[in-house]
Order: sequence, then C-alpha cells, then structure tokens
Amino acid sequence: MNDQKKTLPVRRAAAAMSLLTLALLQACGGGGGSPGAPLLGNGGSSGSSGGGSSVVTPPVTPPDSIVPSASVAQQCAPGNPQAPAAQRNASLDVEKRWIRAYMDEDYLWREQVPQISAGAARYSGADVQQSLVNYFYDLHTPQRTASGAARDRFSFMIPESEWKQLTQAGVSQGYGLEWTQAADTPPRGVRVAYVEAGGPADRLGLKRGDRLLAVDGISIDSADTEQWRQVQRALYPGQGSTARQFRFEAREGGEKTLSLSPGEQRLTPVPQAKVMTAGDGAKVGYLVFHDHNLPAEAQLQGALQQFAAQGVSDLVLDLRYNGGGYLFIASQLAYMVAGPGPTAGRVFERLKHNSRRQADNEDSPFEDRSCRPDPGSFQCGQRTALPSLNLRRVYVLTQSGTCSASESLINGLRGVDVEVVQIGGRSCGKPYGFSGRENCGYRYMAIEFEGVNAKGFGDYADGFAPGCEVADDLGRELGDPQEAQLAAALAHRQTGRCPAPRSAKALQAAAGEGRGPALRLEKPWPRSNRLLDRP
Repeated sequence: MNDQKKTLPVRRAAAAMSLLTLALLQACGGGGGSPGAPLLGNGGSSGSSGGGSSVVTPPVTPPDSIVPSASVAQQCAPGNPQAPAAQRNASLDVEKRWIRAYMDEDYLWREQVPQISAGAARYSGADVQQSLVNYFYDLHTPQRTASGAARDRFSFMIPESEWKQLTQAGVSQGYGLEWTQAADTPPRGVRVAYVEAGGPADRLGLKRGDRLLAVDGISIDSADTEQWRQVQRALYPGQGSTARQFRFEAREGGEKTLSLSPGEQRLTPVPQAKVMTAGDGAKVGYLVFHDHNLPAEAQLQGALQQFAAQGVSDLVLDLRYNGGGYLFIASQLAYMVAGPGPTAGRVFERLKHNSRRQADNEDSPFEDRSCRPDPGSFQCGQRTALPSLNLRRVYVLTQSGTCSASESLINGLRGVDVEVVQIGGRSCGKPYGFSGRENCGYRYMAIEFEGVNAKGFGDYADGFAPGCEVADDLGRELGDPQEAQLAAALAHRQTGRCPAPRSAKALQAAAGEGRGPALRLEKPWPRSNRLLDRP
C-alpha cells in the first residue's frame, strides 16, 4: 500500500468534530454544510511564513490536471501552519495538487469525485488551512445511502501531531468527558454521556447524565447560528483553547456552574472489566470498551484473561461509545471472544479497494496472538498467545456512537456464526476504513476500502439495527446492573426475550430530570474510524 503501510489500519466511526479548534463548525450539530466536515484549526496564525524560504514554481500543468502524488509530495505553502519550516518552499496550489492526486489514487469512490476548480476563491484564500479543508471536503462523493445520509460522512483531516497522540499514545484534547446530543435544533438536549476517571470533569464532580444548560452565558438552546458555533467550539476544544464556564443541571437535581480547562487527556480504552453473578448463578463478564487504540491491546488481553480464569460463560461487551480504531485490535478481541474453533483459518474482514488498487485487496484474519507494536515502526514486539472464552454467543450494547472497527467486530463474529445479540440503538453505519497519508503536516484520512465478513456481507451503511431496542439510560452509571441496556442483556440471557419498551416518561423519571435520553453520541472524528495499519 505504498507509504500508507506506515500506519496501522484504522477503522473508526464518524461523529462530530476533529480535535482541533474547528473551522467549519457545521459538522457537529446541525449548522448546515457538508456532512461530517470537521473544523480544522490549531489556535495559531495560519499566515506565518516558513522563515524566509524561497518559493518553488509549481509544475507547469493545467490547473485541474492530476499528477502523481509523489511528484508533489511534501511541497508546502509558506502559510501552512503545520508544515515543517524547511518544506514551506512551494505554494497552496501544489498542496492542492497533492490532495487531488491522493484522492485519485486511494479514495474508494475515486470515480465519483466532483469536478471542481482548484483555483476557485473558496480554495485559494489567505488562510491556507481553511482553503485546504474546503478543497478536501468538497472532493468527497455526493452519493447518499438508502436512508438519505451522506455515504462519505467519515473522511477527515487532522494535524499529524494530534493524530499520533490520539492513536499511538491514547491522548485526546478535551475535558475528559463525552457528550450526547438529542437533536440538531432546540431543544438540543446536550448531556454528559461518560466521564473519564481522573480527568478535569471528574475532578470537578461532573456525572454521567448531567445536562448542559449554557456555555459562557450562551444558552445551549440558542437559535442564533453564531452563538451555537461558539458553543460547539467550547464543547470540542482544540489546541490553544482556554477555560470556559459551563452551567449544568445535575442528574440528582440542582444547578452548578463550573470552569473547565481543556488539555491533553489520556484515554482509558477499557475503563471497566468485571464479573457479575447472574440470577441463575452463571458468571457473566461485563466489559466497557471505548477505543481501539494501541493501549487497548494490553487492557483487553488482561480483561479476557481475568474472565477466562473466573469461568465466565457469557459476555456483555459495552461498545455504545466506541467509535473504532485499529482493525487488528477488533480482530484480536473477536478471536478472544470466539476462540480457535470457528475462527481458525477464517477471514475476519475482507478489504476491498478502488479500481486502481485491486492488488491491495486482502483478507484480514482473526488475530490469535498479541502484537504490542512499536509506536514508531509499528513492528510487533511481544507476540504471545491470546486467551479465549470460546463463546458461541455474545451480547453487544450499542448506540449511534458504536462505529467502524466496533461494527467490524460485530460483523466479523457473525461471519463465523457467533451469535451477536445487539441491544440498544442502531450503530453508526461505517463499513469503510482507511490508512491515510501525511502531507505537509496534515494527515488526510479519505475512505480507502470497504470491508465484508467471511460470508461476504458488508452492506450496513445505515448501521446495524438492534435486536432489542433500549435507550441509553443516562440516569445510571455504566456497569450498574439496573442500567437499562445492561439489565436488558442480563434478562435476555435468561429469558431469550427483549424487555418491554420503556416509555419516555419512565426514562425521564429514571434520569431524574425533565428530558428523555439523548439520541446520539457526539464524538471527535478522529475517534470515530477504522484504521488499517497492520504491524
């Protein structure tokens, strides 16, 4: 896969903002604009020069012609805030040539790239970063899914430095929490879905289910577009962001105003792994899994070893906030669930590329050994046999935040006839992934492949529908046996039946506030993907 093989395959879902100070705020919550376009920005000046470097004359070719990407790689505009100073010796036009070549070479829907003029004003402003963002997103396919959703609502770009922090070190920019949002328009119903232990939000006492009322004095339900964009910038802070004043209605009642300062947050991909004794005496493992990043490998292996040692006979995987990540980790977890019986010699996911890259099509196996890849080279370091539970059935808790590599896990297990009992809400619908490439300080993650399981199935662009539809119960903590989704799984394993649907009134009462459950998870785009780098 050329230079792409330098990044582990990533398969993550889609959701809202990038980790930067976003520039196209339409992406996160109904401001209009192209679906899923993360807002780029790094808090610095986008007009800084490269320290006196001379400008190289662009290749003499027509403005919109496509050249090989290698011929224009790492030739950057003087005003590019992310490019190394030594490489800022070309022009914005050259960077756009590279983007167009990359899309022609790697993009899954290369034949559907819109014919746009790279020289248009929208792509040629003094703000280099914004011009690159506009150009890249306007090249995405306009195709829609059966439900009318944009087929490509997942491709994104991000500064390379932030990308490495997130995927290799498990570090994210933010407050140490996840938001949910009930609607794009008022009343928006923005609430806290999850709080990272030890993070700023946790230290200030924020809880799952707390409802956001205002940010810096701006109501969360403001109908003013610019005010809503200011709120979005505060919800999804980037580098250089400052402290904000948040006013909440607490889950238990009453209001509180807190000053939250964003910073680098080290994510815990497996925050819970415990064994519960069910009503019939069976041992049931419960595992909350949030990110398919590199630190997840050791945490998952340790959790499954614990479950195997305690004789777990059933497993509940809580993936409702897992947007995906490295595909090899999904295949490892699938193996640890199913064991060697149904997986030996079988395909976990078959990857299909565009018409120019048929030679790159490949079968991704069920990984039965650990890797512990080196963050720099991605070469496996420690290869040991993985534990397995040898289950023929697994319960998976999902919501709209369940995406990409998490969906690959569901689809891969079903491909070898492991029963996946899905409880919760419809998943995000991302049977696609990418490896991505870096150019001039940005990592461009355009969709490169689609994946199908061992049975050849991969048509879930509108998500997997749950067998038991159960709303996210924000009135209780994750892992509480009475929390609606977990309780439904525990009951189903004994009765084989879904619970009776809970009324909106009952859910409001359980949440201790005047709103029903949030409908979707808003998650930074880079944590909603499926990465194909393989050690």
